[in-house]
Amino acid sequence: MKKSLLILPLVLLASALALTACGGGSSSSSGGSDDETAIEEAIETAATSADPSKCTEVQTEFFNETETGKTGAAALKTCEKEVEEGDDQAESVNVSQIEVEGEGAAAVAEIEGSALGGQTIAVAMEKEEGAWKVDGFMGFMKYDPEALGSSLEELLNEEEGADPAKVTCVAEGVEAMSEEEAEAMVFEKNEEGLNEILAGCSE
Repeated sequence: MKKSLLILPLVLLASALALTACGGGSSSSSGGSDDETAIEEAIETAATSADPSKCTEVQTEFFNETETGKTGAAALKTCEKEVEEGDDQAESVNVSQIEVEGEGAAAVAEIEGSALGGQTIAVAMEKEEGAWKVDGFMGFMKYDPEALGSSLEELLNEEEGADPAKVTCVAEGVEAMSEEEAEAMVFEKNEEGLNEILAGCSE
C-alpha cells in the first residue's frame, strides 16, 4: 500500500516542498480461517514490506494503477520503483473484521506509522489465481484528522531540505479538511484540496 497505506499523494507534496517520502516496517494480528490468515498477511505485506515483489504478489494491477495513476506495465514499474525508494511504508498494521464472500473480501486495517498512521480504513481484497491481494481502499472506518496532520508533519520534517514553517502550514491545512475532503484526497487521488493548501502555504 505504498503511499497507499498508504495513501496521501506524497509525491506531489515532496515535489512541492523539495522533499522525498520515507518509511519503515512490520506486522500485527487477527486469526481464523485460512482465507482470513492469507488476507491478513497480504494486507500486512502490502502495508509494511520494502520488497518490490509485493506489487505483484499481494497487490492487484487495479490497485497499482489506482495508487500510481498509471496503467499496465507502467503502473507496475512505478510501484516497484517507489517501494525500492522506501516510499512511506507503515510500521505495523492491525487487521480485523475480515469478511469473505466468494473471490472478494473486505477487512479493517488500523495503521501505525506512515502518512496514514493513526487511521483505521476499510480495505477491499480480491482473490487472483488462489492468492488474496489488496484491490483498493473503500474509505475511513475511523478518521483522526489530528493524527493525519501530525503524521504528515513528522514525516516531512524528517527530510533534508524541509522548510518547517511550510511543512507545518501544509499539515495544519490537511488536518482542517473534512473527512469527505480527506477521503477524496487519499482514496480518490483528488488533488484539488491539497493544491489549495499548497498554494496558500506558498504565499
